[in-house]
Amino acid sequence: MIPSTVVAAVLALLLAPSALACNSHPTQAQLEGQVMCPVCGTTLDQSDSPAAQQIKRVIRGRIRAGESDCTIKDALVASYGPSILAAPPKSGFGLLAWWVPLGGILVAAVAVGLAAWRWSRRREPEPKLDPSLNGRGPLDPALERRLDEELARFDS
Repeated sequence: MIPSTVVAAVLALLLAPSALACNSHPTQAQLEGQVMCPVCGTTLDQSDSPAAQQIKRVIRGRIRAGESDCTIKDALVASYGPSILAAPPKSGFGLLAWWVPLGGILVAAVAVGLAAWRWSRRREPEPKLDPSLNGRGPLDPALERRLDEELARFDS
């Protein structure tokens, strides 16, 4: 039987593309965090290079023109190449960059769960106790003899 959390996670992953649709009213700050500076290799919101300033102006103008974030990103990719985007594309070979970490996390979680399950099953079974001993196990014969000798010494 499949746990409900696994079913919920799979459904969330299947429905995720609809949540990742284009934003028709992007903000400058959103796009600056998703676009890389071609000079310094950081996102635009962290860069002050002249190239970053020029790309920020292009983004600002396209937002004022009413373009969606997908349209703006597509234009930037056409001008600068796919490395201009901070996140890899969600199609083709770039899709591996999204699924491999998720698969690794899933495999690690299963491995930890199996290891914990096996560890909890390796315990030695508790020895069966004789109810007439009031929850105490039988004594070692040598220890029992010594105890009898000590008790005999105190009785005299």
